[in-house]
Amino acid sequence: MKILITGANGQLGRELVKRLQGTEFLATDSAKMDITNQKDTLAVINAYHPDVVIHGAAYTKVDAAEQNHETAYKVNAIGTQNVAAACLKCNAKMVYISTDYVFDGTLGRAYHEFDQTNPKSIYGKTKLAGEVLAKHIINKLFIMRTSWLYGDGNNFVRTMIKLGQERAELSIVNDQYGCPTSTKDLATSILTLIKTEHYGTYHAANTGVTTWHDFAKKIFELSGNDKVIVLPQTTEGLGRPAPRPLYSPLHNMMLEITIGNSMRSWDKALEDYILDMQTI
Repeated sequence: MKILITGANGQLGRELVKRLQGTEFLATDSAKMDITNQKDTLAVINAYHPDVVIHGAAYTKVDAAEQNHETAYKVNAIGTQNVAAACLKCNAKMVYISTDYVFDGTLGRAYHEFDQTNPKSIYGKTKLAGEVLAKHIINKLFIMRTSWLYGDGNNFVRTMIKLGQERAELSIVNDQYGCPTSTKDLATSILTLIKTEHYGTYHAANTGVTTWHDFAKKIFELSGNDKVIVLPQTTEGLGRPAPRPLYSPLHNMMLEITIGNSMRSWDKALEDYILDMQTI
């Protein structure tokens, strides 16, 4: 199976590249393929002629997107449209990585794949636009919504460990609830799913629910830092430009009823991640 990865320098992309060593794959970034350029995208994908394209490239600057509407839509919507059209032309399966930000966070329970979307941020709207465009173009499509992702690269876990070494006290948001997700577990679900024809929309997040505040406390506990004091902070008090869904845990219902849900609990995945960091 030939696999092409977009956004190969991102956290998920790096994990996929590690997993695919010894197999036939092509890792692309913006320098190798400009997804916002239709001709360039078609040329690269058609030349490689993959069986599967895992589309992880995205504009992910949530707050900056509020001011950079056109850029966010160009990358997340038009870029996804271009990738989907290229997949259709070469009859490749497509995996589109999406987000919990397509929901407004007001449901009061974990979202499953058939719940109504209602993004509030520009980032969420552009990612949902990518979903809609891809579905209109290609049938052999897996939409994978995930949340609070961390892996090889800059992320919340690494930031907390660094800040915990520099400061005695941190204020962390305590009124946003979600599912921290390891790129290892997400990659496992993706690489299992693409071997099937169970096309559709999937939620793929580690199981359980926590807040950023409690996530941070668990990070310090598992990394052996018992000195830093973690104070609760409200989303409103933080004053970020982009609205966040306050309660957006994801229920992996479609994984459960197709290939089986292999996503671990968020705290077990985090424990393994920190252990790996400490042994490198």
